[in-house]
Amino acid sequence: MGDTKYVFVTGGVASSLGKGIISSSVGKLLQARGYNITIQKFDPYINIDPGTLNPYEHGECYVTVDGQETDLDLGHYERFTGIQTTRANNITTGRIYQSVIEKERPGDYLGKTIQEVTHITDEIKRNIKLMGKIYKFDFVITEIGGTVGDIESQPFLEAIRQLRWELGKDAINLHLTYVPYLAAAKELKTKPTQTSVKQLQSLGIQPDILVLRTEHELNADIRKKVAHFCNVDENAVIQSLDKPSIYEVPLSMQAQGLDTIILQKMNMPIGDTPQLGPWRSFLDRRNKATDIVDIALVGKYDLQDAYKSILESLAHAGTYNDYKVKNHFVNSEKLTRENVAEQLKGMAGVVICPGFGQRGIEGKIVAAEYTRTHDIPTFGICLGMQMMVIEFARDVLGYAEANSREMDEKTPHNVIDIMEEQKNITQMGGTMRLGAYECDIRKGSKTYEAYQQQQISERHRHRYEFNNQYIEEFEKAGMQCVGINPDSNLVEILEIPTLKWYIGTQFHPEYSSTVLKPHPLFLSFVKASIDNLRQTQQNSKKDK
Repeated sequence: MGDTKYVFVTGGVASSLGKGIISSSVGKLLQARGYNITIQKFDPYINIDPGTLNPYEHGECYVTVDGQETDLDLGHYERFTGIQTTRANNITTGRIYQSVIEKERPGDYLGKTIQEVTHITDEIKRNIKLMGKIYKFDFVITEIGGTVGDIESQPFLEAIRQLRWELGKDAINLHLTYVPYLAAAKELKTKPTQTSVKQLQSLGIQPDILVLRTEHELNADIRKKVAHFCNVDENAVIQSLDKPSIYEVPLSMQAQGLDTIILQKMNMPIGDTPQLGPWRSFLDRRNKATDIVDIALVGKYDLQDAYKSILESLAHAGTYNDYKVKNHFVNSEKLTRENVAEQLKGMAGVVICPGFGQRGIEGKIVAAEYTRTHDIPTFGICLGMQMMVIEFARDVLGYAEANSREMDEKTPHNVIDIMEEQKNITQMGGTMRLGAYECDIRKGSKTYEAYQQQQISERHRHRYEFNNQYIEEFEKAGMQCVGINPDSNLVEILEIPTLKWYIGTQFHPEYSSTVLKPHPLFLSFVKASIDNLRQTQQNSKKDK
């Protein structure tokens, strides 16, 4: 195709308008036309990566196959397009400054005064162009975090301004803004959009395409007005209306010709509009699923973005099982033996969520005990799996003080322990077992039934592991170590085969579930939850 084309996605007026979803949708539509695409996110905060951020600050931390802790938008990019992102797909201000300072110390800049412009902006530009240069992508879509007007995003916007000038027709800017509806006046207001575009223009950037986020349909007059005041072609003013599902956004963008406009503005052939057949059939199936299965998420973060990938993976699995998954957050800090029956009442399945630290772990242990003794399908992920292990050691093996070394340094039964190579690490960020690792699954296990293959590769994000000294005791008592890492011999998957579905994974399967390729463990877990629901319904009919 020749030179890589660049689409820069910026946002104004307010954060959380859905730049990640629009970027993912653009990627999906261009990909459907046969182009080789990637999407990257530039985050203007000074942390090196979001690995040390509390989920309340920035939502879930998403992990790439190559072990980079990244922004949750990369999860959207992968779920929408099926591409695999890497550390090059998420860059923060911290990474940019670190890189520049590392070059400055040995004298790489030959005595120059290091400045925001040109040194910082040059480093940003180098990172934006890197993926096109190395992998020869047809399109690199670059999303800039934050909103226009933020002090911290200015170097990124300046870098984009320079690149658009340098790249000519090979680069365009798509700006996402908000059109609020004033209920008292019964009017939609375009002034915030006009102001946002003026701010962008004052930085030297003229948007080529405007996507207007709105809760109410925008008529032709409003779009015309926005086009007129913002110097944008009328057909390049697109509305992004609230949809029942984020997965409907690509179809809405395609219906308004967003991908066509991008190609036109880059002097590229338009060709036929892709049918998006598999995507449409996924949505069709999703919309037809009316039966509901209730699943509890036992965790400590009462924030949907903290468990974003888990929620999406459950939703994918629900669709492919022709059910709607209804999630119920259960705060593990408030969960006790006295209230667990009430809290988990009516739940067909339970996910024991990942996390770090002491807070809320006893509640997760209570949940694991209740679901194990009441045979409710249970999926423990990372720390969730470790809590299942601790509960089993305490209740079945009789080790009342069993614990993880993370929670109790002095536990006599450290069924979860720190890896040898982790013991001397003092830095928190980026030092865990991160990224994709191999795992061998035992044939005949429930896990093998789900995957239908023996060798798998899954992504990790943790420091503590199952203590192999206890394998024999666990297996003898009924909890089987059915997944093992072939290189380190570490336990990756545990299950109790005598129960309906009681599986814990040391890895995070939610990172690799996509719209067109749902994760086998989530499919299997949701199916088991549905079977459990049906059985409960049948039993209650018999009782009547």
